[in-house]
Amino acid sequence: MKDPISTRDIGPRAGTPLWLYMLGTTVAGAGLLVVSSLGLGLGELRGLAVEPLTWVLLCMIVLGELRPISMPGQAPGSGAPTSLPFSFALVLLLGLPVAALVQAAATTVAGFARGHAPHRTAFNAAQYTLSLGVADAVLRLALPGLVADGPAPAAGELVAVALAGAAYFAVNRVLVVCAVAMHERVPLRQVMFKGIGQQFYVSGVLISLAPLVVVATAHSVLYVPLFAFPLGALYTSAMLSVKRDHQANHDELTGLANRKLLTHRSRQEIAHAHQREGGVGLLLLDLDRFKEVNDTLGHPTGDRLLQTVAYRLTHSVRPGDLVARLGGDEFAVLLPQVGDTSAAREVAARLRGALAEPVRLDGMDFDLEASIGIALFPRDAPDFPLLMQRADVAMYVAKAARTGVECYDPGKDRNSTARLSLYSELRRGLAEGALEMHYQPKVSLDDERPVGLEALARWRHPTRGLLAPEEFMPVVEQSNLFRAFTGQVLDITLARAAQWRGEGIRLPVSVNLGVRELLDPELPSTVAAALREHGVPPEQLVLEIGEHALITDADAATAAVHRLRALGVGLALDDFGTGHFTLAQLAGLPLDEVKIHESFTTRLVDGPDNGHTVVRAAIALVRALGMRATAGGVRSRALALAARSTGCHAAQGSHYSPPLAAREVVAWVAAHEGGAPADSRV
Repeated sequence: MKDPISTRDIGPRAGTPLWLYMLGTTVAGAGLLVVSSLGLGLGELRGLAVEPLTWVLLCMIVLGELRPISMPGQAPGSGAPTSLPFSFALVLLLGLPVAALVQAAATTVAGFARGHAPHRTAFNAAQYTLSLGVADAVLRLALPGLVADGPAPAAGELVAVALAGAAYFAVNRVLVVCAVAMHERVPLRQVMFKGIGQQFYVSGVLISLAPLVVVATAHSVLYVPLFAFPLGALYTSAMLSVKRDHQANHDELTGLANRKLLTHRSRQEIAHAHQREGGVGLLLLDLDRFKEVNDTLGHPTGDRLLQTVAYRLTHSVRPGDLVARLGGDEFAVLLPQVGDTSAAREVAARLRGALAEPVRLDGMDFDLEASIGIALFPRDAPDFPLLMQRADVAMYVAKAARTGVECYDPGKDRNSTARLSLYSELRRGLAEGALEMHYQPKVSLDDERPVGLEALARWRHPTRGLLAPEEFMPVVEQSNLFRAFTGQVLDITLARAAQWRGEGIRLPVSVNLGVRELLDPELPSTVAAALREHGVPPEQLVLEIGEHALITDADAATAAVHRLRALGVGLALDDFGTGHFTLAQLAGLPLDEVKIHESFTTRLVDGPDNGHTVVRAAIALVRALGMRATAGGVRSRALALAARSTGCHAAQGSHYSPPLAAREVVAWVAAHEGGAPADSRV
């Protein structure tokens, strides 16, 4: 059966060294076959055609080609063919011409049965012919009368048979290994002696049976098929060992290498690269939205999709590259020889291109996309564990940024020493109450009265001072601190809101939620408990949800928003205009407010005319859906005027006030409660 993962049947490109080598070998083998066959007369050929021995040996050789003895580390279906005793016996009995013709015919039949490509079948027939030709030459040099003297070699002649067998093994191995080295693009010395001891032993056992086949034919041709039983036992025993080895090193579903084999091969290639001062690349690949396929259509369909992915990946990489499945929808590609990031990116782009073509299963088309992370030895890591870790970091950066492919960047590594240190310090800071909240006012665009406050977290670092959110929020969002952080933000904010209520300030206070906070199943109970503890009515708390949180997992995010709505709190979409969230998606969400991001609203004064039209249309649709529109990042009077003219009901930004410390809020609100005179507004 043809292995769908194997790339041996992909023809080499014309003009490449492998193409020239295979063409040269095939031509040489065909030439030897033709030249040796010229010595056979027409009558002799007719005699062979009606000779039962010829057909019996042909059948045994075909069966032997279909049942090669593989070694551990080789794929099932490759290895020393059990046809060797019979083809070698033909050399002893009838000489090279007959042996070569029968072997070529058997190889063609077996190649067709196993689904091999024509170029591969032709090469195999040629290398068998050349190997048998060398063995025949050794026999004729050592014992010129061996073939003519009779079918049963004497004891002294067995030495010549052994020499011929050794010559056959040497030529056959060189011819095959050279092709393998060129196909896998590895140095010849790296594969020439790999497993040579086992190969020599198995080939020796098979060749040693050839004289017994010759002896059997002297008595009756019916004895020859009996050799199928010991050879079958040998094949079965070897296959059990190979299958155990294959199962231990390969993924059962896709047939790809598993993590164990990837680790072993990677360490080997890194050692070789270190010796030659070369490079090794590792690509980690994760399918986007694969979970939706499993959840919607079931695991059997998901499994078939993974098998298709495995086929496309193995047929898109370079010869010699190793594709592995690490589990689920995560794959890895080892690049044993890669010069720089541009070469690795080229492979990654080819992989994404191969997956981009829709897959049709059960009458449905599936569009596949993948996020790929790249790490290189020795540039990014000195060993395999670190190389794997850093490729994983790059892959998650590609997934989060939706860029498709990313090379490892220490600055984006949340597991770097600096980030680990920051994580420890932040965890300690949360325990010691180092978190502070600043509050940025939100004002009405009609009269500039304050209509709300946005709580913004700050961290009082023991040595670096007051840190802004962008300096520590990535650590919060990518660690297990997010739940403790959200709990503290709610406690501090609602405690302050309760205090302000006692002072007569009842402005709604908003708190920002990230992806993990929104999707946390415990969030509704955490919010409800904090409201009860501080005695703040739900309508005085507004939860602001970023665009990215709503598009990462749309179904889960929508369900989470509805659970929060049931608490009675206000809900707002934050940073609208920064991602891929559409107004059509707004219709299904119970939101009160949409906050337009600064990069979107600035088009009203700085962008082209069509930019004005897009922003105005978006705000008009927001209002049509019954939601309020708030302009964010308003830094100038001109932008405030433009926002009001488009229909925004409120705004916030440095034009009105920067974020204020909690102690400054009461005074600022008191100073602005009266709003601005009509002739000086915005």
